[in-house]
Parts: sequence; C-alpha cells; structure tokens
Amino acid sequence: MVSRDWLDKDFYKVLGVPKDAPQSDIKKAYRQLARELHPDHNPGNADSEERFKEVSEAHAVLSDEKQRKEYDEMRSLMGAGAFRRGARMGGGQTPFDFDDLMAQARGGGFAGGGAGGGLGDLFGSFFGGNRRRGPGKGRDVETSVELDFGDAVAGITLPLKLRSPGVCDTCHGNGAKPGTSPKTCPSCNGAGVRTVNQGAFSLSEPCRDCDGVGTIVTDKCPECRGSGGVTKTRTLTVRIPAGVRDGQKIRLAGRGEPGERGGPSGDLYVLIRVRAHELFTRDGDDILLSVPISLSEAALGTTLRVPTLDEPVTLRVPPGTPSGRILRVRGRGVSRNGKTSGDLLVTVDIDVPDKLSDAARTALEDYAKSAPAAPRGKIERAVAASETS
Repeated sequence: MVSRDWLDKDFYKVLGVPKDAPQSDIKKAYRQLARELHPDHNPGNADSEERFKEVSEAHAVLSDEKQRKEYDEMRSLMGAGAFRRGARMGGGQTPFDFDDLMAQARGGGFAGGGAGGGLGDLFGSFFGGNRRRGPGKGRDVETSVELDFGDAVAGITLPLKLRSPGVCDTCHGNGAKPGTSPKTCPSCNGAGVRTVNQGAFSLSEPCRDCDGVGTIVTDKCPECRGSGGVTKTRTLTVRIPAGVRDGQKIRLAGRGEPGERGGPSGDLYVLIRVRAHELFTRDGDDILLSVPISLSEAALGTTLRVPTLDEPVTLRVPPGTPSGRILRVRGRGVSRNGKTSGDLLVTVDIDVPDKLSDAARTALEDYAKSAPAAPRGKIERAVAASETS
C-alpha cells in the first residue's frame, strides 16, 4: 500500500544501501543497525529510539518486494516535484490534488500491475479528460497500539477504540435530509469536472458548484449538515498478525474516514509499538536470549532449562564452552502465516564472581597449579618484540 509520506523519506539512505541493493544486503544492513539502535542497548536515548523506528519502517517497506516496487515507482514519478500538491504550471495554480492522483493510480493499476486504466487514464483525465470525479474518498486515519513482546510474536486479536469521523447514521452518508436525495449538478451534468482550455491543451478541474462530486444537496441533513459524516467513537476488532515488528503499520482497508456524500472510505493504519521484554530481544525472525553460567559449568559442561515464549526447553552445554557461544533451538522463533521461520538463539555468558569463599578460593588455586596456563604465545611474542624495538 503506497503511503503519502514515502515521498519525503529516503529508505535506502536510512539503511545506508544503494537503490539496486539485493535483499540480502538490505537484511544485513537492517540487522546491524537494529542491534546498534535497539532501545535495550540505548536506554533513555530518544535519538536512538527514533532512528530505530526509522530503520524498522525502511526495512518493512524495502524487504517486501511489492511495497518496494511501489515505493521505487512513486519516488521515480514524483521525485522531480512537478506533481506534488500545489505544483504550478504556466504561472498559475494547477487544479491538481495529490490524494486524487494516488487514488486514481492505485485504482488504475499504477505500481500494482493490475488491469484497467493505469497511468494512461490517469494523465488522460488530468490533461483534458472528461472522467467524472465523483464523491471524494475519505481520508486515511492512523492510530497506534502497544503490544507485549509475546503478543507481537504470536499475533493477537484486540478491540481498538477510535474517535474519528464516521458515516452519519441519519443520512447514511449522502448528506441529504431524510426523505430527500442529492440532485444532479446542473453545471456539470453530474460529471463533477469542467474543462478549461490552456493553449495547446485543456485541463480538467473540479466543478466549483458541486465541488467535483457531481451532485448537489439542496436539503442538508440536520445531523451532519450535508457532509455525510460525523465524529463518533467506534470500537473495531483488529487482528494483529503474528510476527509484527516495532514501527510496522497494519492497513485496514475501508476503515478510515467516510468519503464525502457516500464516497468510499479511507483506510485505517495501525502503528505497532512493541514493549521490551525482560528476557528476550529479537533479530529478524530469531529470538535472542542470554543465559549466565558459572565457570565450573562452562569447564565441565552442564544441562540448562531455559524459557521460550511457550514451553521451556532443555539445552546441553558441552564441556569447555567459551563465553559468548550461541546455542540454537530450532523452530522456537517468530512464526509467519502458521509457519515457523525463526529460531531461539541462546548466548552463553560465563559469570565470574566478584567474591569467593575461602573454600572456593583454595579449590581454584589448586586448579591453577595443576592446569596448564592459557595459550598466550602470540601475545607474549608481540610484547617481547615491542620491548626490544
């Protein structure tokens, strides 16, 4: 789904990759930045948190082939600024609306490869076409929801309360007083547009008498005063799919503001915020967990019982395990569309005690006497070389 604010965001620059970067490079860049900027590693740093959100949004768009194609095509078309809202032509204000452009482009197959008018019909209606504009589409609405880490991984259905414009219950969205109905605009005969000659070509602009709707409401609805919509509180049941990331947006088609006088409704975008977990973090579809073990457990080996987001699992730590080794539990990561695509990665962290009991100190001293020293041959040779130079 094309988002209007994409025009002002260079997602490739955010991730630090070229525009022709393969998916592997995009994923690699995202993982590196996500690790550096994750709120768990930068507590209280508002700048890092904002950058983390930008990186997450950029990855969400560029990692999806369809969204990336739409983004590239829209940026290519709009990059020069000639078709932005309020662009001028011939010294005057052009009768052009960015929202209408994107609505027509999406409906006609722009960036989506669908059948139908596409860009030819889009520019045909702009440069002298006679297509009816009709009732305007409602605005998109955005809200946010905060999820627990586990709910974001597993998915959840929840109620979402919104206070926003909705369809008027009195006139059912047509703007007319009950018992009456809108009439065809006599100025444009219901076309919603009129043609203005501009030298070698002509431009179509919305009819000023009906505001491009094609109909006129003579007796306005007393509740919405002819707009077809009123502000109301509504509760929606929203299904959040499994595997959503912090900063990701979920689109609910047709759940935004109602269109003008019965026009199609806009979309609702739900911005996902994920609360940090006290144990787990996330890297792509893998879930990360750090587990401390003692020095003796690392040397002799041990069995660990570790938590997951559902049932605990048992891990075998082999003798001689170094600090920082990662043990993989397959199939315990993030699931998508009912299929598990990630793993649980358990990092072993050797905990060295600050204080030792007398017995423990004696035992370690005895061990040190009987055990060989750590191999530091290269280090010692480098020290000796620097001292003689």
